[in-house]
Amino acid sequence: MSDEFTNSACAPSDCASCGLDCGGNASEEQHNTITLTLDDDTEVECAILTIFPVDAQEYIALLPLDENGQNQNGEVYLYRFSRTEKGDPMLANIDDDAEYQAAATAFDIVLDNARKAEAAGAPLE
Repeated sequence: MSDEFTNSACAPSDCASCGLDCGGNASEEQHNTITLTLDDDTEVECAILTIFPVDAQEYIALLPLDENGQNQNGEVYLYRFSRTEKGDPMLANIDDDAEYQAAATAFDIVLDNARKAEAAGAPLE
């Protein structure tokens, strides 16, 4: 997989810099997206949901979008996230099952916290 970012201005660990609420409920005009080029050269446009830490590593949650900019099945892609020395974003596959489970669990916590904050009427930062 190669990863081409388009219209990505997210700061690591900061959903607010993406204009998203970490719960994936941002309006369409706020979606920053990236285009992933998969191993078979298929391109998939994805909305950036959040970048979040697990221990010393950061991860990114992406929502794959169809040709209409929608996600019908709720599937989310998780990747390791880092930046090059120049500051360019870089994604990597998570090959280790334990690492993937830790990232998935952390992402679930991010979603739960966003839902709780939304239910409480607190502004999401």
